[in-house]
Amino acid sequence: AAGCSARQRRPSPTAGPGGTGRLLHAAGDPAASRRPCCRPGADVSPFPVPVPVCCIPGWFRRLLQKPKQSSSCTGSGRNASTGCSASSSPSSSSSARSSSSSAGAAVARAGRPAPVDISSSGSARWAKSYDVCICHSEVDLEFVEELVSYLESQPQSFRCFLQLRDAVAGSAIVTELCDAVQNSHCWVMLITPSFLQDPWCKYQMHQALAEAPMANGRTIPVLKDIDRKDYPRELRNLYYISTVLKENSFRQIRDTVLHYLEELCRSSASGTEQ
Repeated sequence: AAGCSARQRRPSPTAGPGGTGRLLHAAGDPAASRRPCCRPGADVSPFPVPVPVCCIPGWFRRLLQKPKQSSSCTGSGRNASTGCSASSSPSSSSSARSSSSSAGAAVARAGRPAPVDISSSGSARWAKSYDVCICHSEVDLEFVEELVSYLESQPQSFRCFLQLRDAVAGSAIVTELCDAVQNSHCWVMLITPSFLQDPWCKYQMHQALAEAPMANGRTIPVLKDIDRKDYPRELRNLYYISTVLKENSFRQIRDTVLHYLEELCRSSASGTEQ
């Protein structure tokens, strides 16, 4: 202590008020006595030297340090706006994801035809008097009446032309058959042994094929009690419906007529919009 007293009395940057020679960190930092540069008796230079950072008291070191600014709102106005708006980015990204998913769902739905109301007042269905004309032999009248009853009882209330019921009395048969074909959207050909032997049935079949030579779902052959080899040559480019299961054949006829009417109304609506 005696050896160091002369040099410690010299005022230095580390001396306290009054030049007592006591290091500032000695009173504020209990661990200072354990540091080599601050032990009693350590060699101290007569010239002022910078005080090591480790010897500066904690409260003084905190005072010298500048407070760090928040990284979210520092820098230029552009950086600040970017940092401060970061909190809204998750919601924005989630909104973008939901928008993209909604767009994807809309694209997926676009590939599927939208349902069409064939019973609306402006529908192309009403351009003709009947939805379906049943071409048949009088021998098969019982089966035909069941089919007509089934179609007319559907929610769509299909309008069927039944010759013995809807033909005008006193009119020429040729005129009635031609009018029935021209005023109907679809034609059901009930191909039976009696149909193949009836000249009027063949005449009506030929009129239907002349009205729509490309078919397009309008001509619907229905086979009953005949072999495949007896199927008329004029209809062999068309798929037919078998009546082995009667209820199933009725549903197939209904679905075929409905499909044609929906496509007709859809194409008519798109043509009007254009």
